[in-house]
Amino acid sequence: MNRRRTALAGVLALTTGLTLAGCSSDGGSGSEPELKVVGAFMPQPVSDMAAGFLVVQNSGGTADRLTSVTSPLSDDVTIHETQNQKMREVSSFEVPANGSLDLERGGNHIMFMKLKQKPKQGEKVSVELHFEKADPITVDLPVKETTHNPKKQ
Repeated sequence: MNRRRTALAGVLALTTGLTLAGCSSDGGSGSEPELKVVGAFMPQPVSDMAAGFLVVQNSGGTADRLTSVTSPLSDDVTIHETQNQKMREVSSFEVPANGSLDLERGGNHIMFMKLKQKPKQGEKVSVELHFEKADPITVDLPVKETTHNPKKQ
């Protein structure tokens, strides 16, 4: 009887240890958002407003959300979606696990209102992207010609 209790206690301890190890691996690599920004740019503004475009790539196993954008260029920076050729401000955009969030001309984008100055082609505009889970990412948006539109690949 004593051996059976010892064996059972050993099995329970081993099982509990494996279960806890399984739980702790949920926070390990591969399950956190792993974000990277590519293809960032801003067309040279022609008024006191501007738009920003970029792609947030997520190579991690967990989705995240872009919740806001800040920039020294404007105190009024928002994120907008475009549907049926109409723009509207949104509170966040999903960055899917093992996927990407495309902010592009004619679609979802960053909107800068009441610019403190109008950046010129060749300059860079700094922005900080804020996410629900991941740390903020600072990106420089190169200012391109007003009509710049990179081709989809």
